Amino acid sequence: MRARTLPHSGLRKGRGIPAVRRAMTVAAVVSLGAGLLAGCADDGDGGSNSSSGDSEGKTTITLGLFGTQGFKEAGLYAEYEKLNPDIKIAETVVERNENYYPALVNRLTSNSGLQDIQAVEVGNIAEVVETQSSKLMDLSKAEGVESGNWLDWKWKQATTKDGQTIGLGTDVGPMAICYRKDLFEKAGLPTDREEVSKLWAGSWEKLVEVGRDYQKKAPEGTTFLDSPGGLINAILSSEEEKFYNASGEVTYKTNPKVKDAFDLTAEAAEDGLTGNQTQFQPAWDTTIANSKFAAVSCPPWMLGTIMGKSKPESFGKWDVASAPKPGNWGGTFLSVPKSGKNTEEAAKLVAWLTAPEQQAKLFAKQGSFPSAPGAYELPQVTGAKNELTGDAPIGEFFAKAAEDVPNQPIGPKDQIIQQGLTDNGVILVAQGKSPEEAWETATKTIDNNLDK
Repeated sequence: MRARTLPHSGLRKGRGIPAVRRAMTVAAVVSLGAGLLAGCADDGDGGSNSSSGDSEGKTTITLGLFGTQGFKEAGLYAEYEKLNPDIKIAETVVERNENYYPALVNRLTSNSGLQDIQAVEVGNIAEVVETQSSKLMDLSKAEGVESGNWLDWKWKQATTKDGQTIGLGTDVGPMAICYRKDLFEKAGLPTDREEVSKLWAGSWEKLVEVGRDYQKKAPEGTTFLDSPGGLINAILSSEEEKFYNASGEVTYKTNPKVKDAFDLTAEAAEDGLTGNQTQFQPAWDTTIANSKFAAVSCPPWMLGTIMGKSKPESFGKWDVASAPKPGNWGGTFLSVPKSGKNTEEAAKLVAWLTAPEQQAKLFAKQGSFPSAPGAYELPQVTGAKNELTGDAPIGEFFAKAAEDVPNQPIGPKDQIIQQGLTDNGVILVAQGKSPEEAWETATKTIDNNLDK
C-alpha cells in the first residue's frame, strides 16, 4: 500500500492522563500537564459565538477547542460541509488548556455561553463527568455511535456511574523519544532508531545518563532534552499510579514515584541536560526553530508541534525511538452541551469527527493517534510517514509504543498537580533554583490550588 506522508503542520497541544492496561495494540491515556499546548489561536476565554443559522440559511455548528485539535487543518470540516450542504462549521480556539478549561467550567456551571461542541482534555474529564454531566448530552444515544468503536478504557473515562457517556474520544498519545539524528551523530551517539532505543531501554535513569554522554560532545549551544517539563511528564506517564490512588485519594506527595520523577528531572536540569524554557511557550518554540535540543519526550501529536515550529532544513533530520518505559501523554473528548442551539446536528458532527475513518485521516494529516481501534488497520495509519521523520514508519511504531501502557487512575485535579510540578517546579531548577526550593514551591502552589 502507498505510504501517507504527514505534511508540515503546527499540531496541538498538551494533554492527557491515565489509561488501562490492555492486550490490544493501543492502551492507555495519561494526564497531560495543564494545558501544555502548542496551538494556533488566541488565548482568549473562548466565548460563545453560537448561532442557529447564517445569512445563507445554513445551520452553523460551533466548536470550542484548545490547542490545535487539527480537524480544520486536516480538511475534515470542509469534507463534512460538502457531505452536508446545509451545515457550516466554525471553531473558536484557545491555545492553552489552562486558559480554556476554567472558562468552560464557568459556562457549564451557569449553563450559558457554551459552544455547540466543547472539547475536554483527558486531565479534566473525570471532573467534568463527576460535576457537569447533567449539562451535557448522553452521546451513547447519538446516531451512529457504538461504544465498541473506541478503546474500552477511553469510552469509560467519559462515562458516568449511571451509564451516560458525555464525551467521545478523539486521540491518545503513546510515548516515544524523538531525536535529531544529526545532533546525535555530532555528539558521537548512534543514530539508528533500534540502537538508540537500546541505549535507555527499561530505565529513565539510563536516558539521563545518555544525556550526560551527549553533553560531553554536544554541538555548541544545544542541550540533550528540550525541557524539564517534558521529561517529568514522560516519566510519570509510565507509572501505575501518579497523583491519585485507586480509591480516588490525592497521593502526589506520598507516592514515592512522583518524588523520584521530580528528583531525577531536577538532577538532569541541574546538570544542564535540559533547556530552561517552559514547553509550549514562545521561548520554547524558538528553541525548536533554532535546533537547540537533540531529543524530546514525544507522543505522536508532538511531531506536529515540532513540524509547526521548525525551519524546513530540519525536516528529515528527526527520528523516533522507543521510550524507556511505555507511557501515554494526551487525549481529548468532544462533548455537546444540552443548552446548545443545534444539539442534534452537533451530536451528528461529533460522531462523524470521532469515527475510525476520520481519526485515521486526522493521524495522516496531523499526527493525532486514534483512540478508535478500527483505525489501526486503515492505510492512513499503517502507511503513515512524516516529513519531520522521513521514512520512519510512525503508524506502526506508535501502535507498538502503546502496548502495555499502565492503568493510571485519573483524578479531578490531575491537571493542576501536573502543571504545578512542571511550570512551578522542575523548570525552576533549570533556571537556577535548588531542587529542594523547586519542590517546596511546586507543592505549595499545588496545595493552594487544590484548596480553591
